[in-house]
Amino acid sequence: MPGYESLDHFHDVLSHINIAARARGLQSIDGPYLLIRDLDGFRTGARRARALGFDGKWALHPDQVQVLNEVFTPSQEEFDKAEALLEHYRHASEIERRGAVMFGSEMIDEASRKMAEVLAARGRAAGLARAKTVDDYLAG
Repeated sequence: MPGYESLDHFHDVLSHINIAARARGLQSIDGPYLLIRDLDGFRTGARRARALGFDGKWALHPDQVQVLNEVFTPSQEEFDKAEALLEHYRHASEIERRGAVMFGSEMIDEASRKMAEVLAARGRAAGLARAKTVDDYLAG
């Protein structure tokens, strides 16, 4: 999993926190990193939180905010793919009345839509604009 190459002793606890938050419709926010001058360590922790599906991480110092924005803002490619997936799935489910469809070489369904919606919303909040179309993904 990108951003989470090896298991650590917090894996089980963090997974349970994330699952509990999701089950209750809440955002899951990873706890603080106390070594406020260690931005590399903070970045590693933030990447782990994102890889595990957390929505964010606490910042204790203003210097940590830039790192959080870097880690939790989707890349242009991630944003474009999420937006294209949403468009393709909307057409497939509302017009064609299908619940699971192919998106390039990937099967997508309602769970895929929910994950893409979160990613696309983060990108829009960060000011990203779509640069690719659905056809860019279906062609390859």
